[in-house]
Amino acid sequence: MNGDHPMDSSVEADPEDWVRIISNDGYTFLVRRKVANMSETIKNSLDETGGFAEAETKTYRSQERGIIVQKMIEYMSFKAHYSNVGPQEEIPVNDITERLPPEILLELILAADYQGM
Repeated sequence: MNGDHPMDSSVEADPEDWVRIISNDGYTFLVRRKVANMSETIKNSLDETGGFAEAETKTYRSQERGIIVQKMIEYMSFKAHYSNVGPQEEIPVNDITERLPPEILLELILAADYQGM
């Protein structure tokens, strides 16, 4: 079998690929796969070797509403950006926590737990 075949499971997805995350209220977010992979749940759903429809369409349908998905993506972007930081470097945690409206914190914590973040 030729390694260039689109269904060849030995070909890994490019972390620079774009994927779509859709909230339960219809908002669509386009993010780099590297960012989406910060969530274990999304990563597993988009894994091309898993056989899920999400991997074929590059679309993950979230059970969360748009504002929660937006904040999760902000956090995943933050996490991806700082994933290669050495132990001596300071990570500006206040940057992300200051942008969290208090009225969504509980919902966001539950969603982040479900997403494996």
